[in-house]
Amino acid sequence: MRTLFLAALLAVLPLTAPLHADARSDARKQVEFGINVAQRGLWREAIYRWERAVEIDPTYPAAQNNLAIGYEHEGDLEKARAAYERALELDPNNLMIRQNYELFREINDRTTRTDDR
Repeated sequence: MRTLFLAALLAVLPLTAPLHADARSDARKQVEFGINVAQRGLWREAIYRWERAVEIDPTYPAAQNNLAIGYEHEGDLEKARAAYERALELDPNNLMIRQNYELFREINDRTTRTDDR
């Protein structure tokens, strides 16, 4: 029984890499479409596409980063912060994500301090 289970597991493992590659490819298409519509000012559609990309591949840092930018643009700062932090968890050495998040924090923290006065 144990040998049969191991054989079944080993038979399935090679299938997971192509499935992950397909998911990343599908997520990448959603991200690209989101960028395209965001450049035309259609931010809600862009956010929808980036949310779809995250649903398809939750481990795709670019999707999380773009989603954070979309949320930030629409003023949903809590969601933006969470998406930036998730993007950094996934790719802590990504300079673009780190810079986006640091700029977000700087502006958001300054605005929060001004509002508190």
